[in-house]
Amino acid sequence: MFIGRQQELNALNKLYNSGKFEFAVIYGRRRVGKTALISEFSKDKDTIFFTGVETNAKQNLDNFSRCIMEYNTGIAASLSFASFQAALEYVFELAKTKRLVLVLDEYPYAARASRSLASTLQLLIDKNKDSSRLFLILCGSSMSYMEDHVLSYKAPLYGRRTAQLKINPFDFLEACRCFTRFSDIDKALAYGVVGGTPQYLMQMDDSISIEENIKNIYLNPTSSIFEEPNNLLKQEVREPAIYNAVITAIATGCSKMNEISNKIDEDTSVCAAYMKNLITLGIVKKESPYGEKSSRRTIYSIEDNMFRFWYRFVPENISIISRGAADLAYKRIAPGLSAYMGGVFEEICRQYLWKLLLDGKCAVNFSDLGRWWGTNSRTKTQEEIDIMGTDKDSALFAECKWTNEKVDLSVLEIFVERSNLFHYKQKHFYLFAKTGFTKGCMDKAAEMGNVTLVKYSDMLK
Repeated sequence: MFIGRQQELNALNKLYNSGKFEFAVIYGRRRVGKTALISEFSKDKDTIFFTGVETNAKQNLDNFSRCIMEYNTGIAASLSFASFQAALEYVFELAKTKRLVLVLDEYPYAARASRSLASTLQLLIDKNKDSSRLFLILCGSSMSYMEDHVLSYKAPLYGRRTAQLKINPFDFLEACRCFTRFSDIDKALAYGVVGGTPQYLMQMDDSISIEENIKNIYLNPTSSIFEEPNNLLKQEVREPAIYNAVITAIATGCSKMNEISNKIDEDTSVCAAYMKNLITLGIVKKESPYGEKSSRRTIYSIEDNMFRFWYRFVPENISIISRGAADLAYKRIAPGLSAYMGGVFEEICRQYLWKLLLDGKCAVNFSDLGRWWGTNSRTKTQEEIDIMGTDKDSALFAECKWTNEKVDLSVLEIFVERSNLFHYKQKHFYLFAKTGFTKGCMDKAAEMGNVTLVKYSDMLK
């Protein structure tokens, strides 16, 4: 069953309905659902669907020729075009009399094997764009290749595309649609455990508990996800061992560049290059305190929940897991789950605030959201604000509590006191809670008038 991606489908259908030549570049990390999206879009359209493979140019050309012949005759003929140029010229000619979709999926494999493919496409696009009704889609999972060799201004195809779609993992609400039998709490835990990548979400079984899912997916050496982080790094980067060391350093508490470089015994300049690639892949993110542009206080964290969960809990239990002791490994993991979910809940709350803004229901018309941390000049102590957003003289402050106890008045009072580090004419406070709020907290919020209390279960409505 196909889920989500309505915005992307609408964009592709709008391009298709133009009736003229269109060239869309679709890219995103592996397992994120690019091919499923294209298949859903093209299922009722005349389509030639070719997938590049990691082989030589001849094999890819033969496969491409077979796709064309099968589309044109309904038979997977063994005849092959003499070159990619001849094959593509034939497709462009077909598209002069009808609307035709040509999908070159896993384009980097074909383009690496046939170095002239990009230049050939450039030549034929320039020659036929005014007379052809072809809708060309290039799709690739190698983020660095797609950005450097397709989207970059130095690439032969630069300036030819009419659209590009970067396919990101599902957000929390989209991920929830994959589960009909999980409780609300288990939906959050599932998102925290595997994130929003569709292929990983499909590994979750909502007919069993989250505990059993964790055992099946992460604490089972034969599961498809058990080796996924290492396999994905091997596919995407040249030195997976060093990247693995960088991610491990972050997962074990190193957040600043100098801490990470010391941990892996590499110069910060070298470490920065690895970090840039991990950010491009959507595995790591960097943050500065909200409102600050200086990189002096930049910190790094793991953005992808599957990687975050794996590196947080699997390596330290690898010896136990490899011996088949999943129950014992889970007992060691369970005490840390609530703290782990704190960061996940903050992300869910950020997504909720963005939804409020887009629906025109947010108290502050912010342009961005972020976390803030720094020193309280009065008390000389370190302070942190989970979420902050501003609009001219107005500011939004949010605190997120993933605990089984109801949030009491003292949390709200400390939260409001912390906001006094900032001087805005208008302030609005959002307090998010997993379980709910005490009467004292609710009474004070009502008295203040600029506090919105949000219970987790209400965020799913």
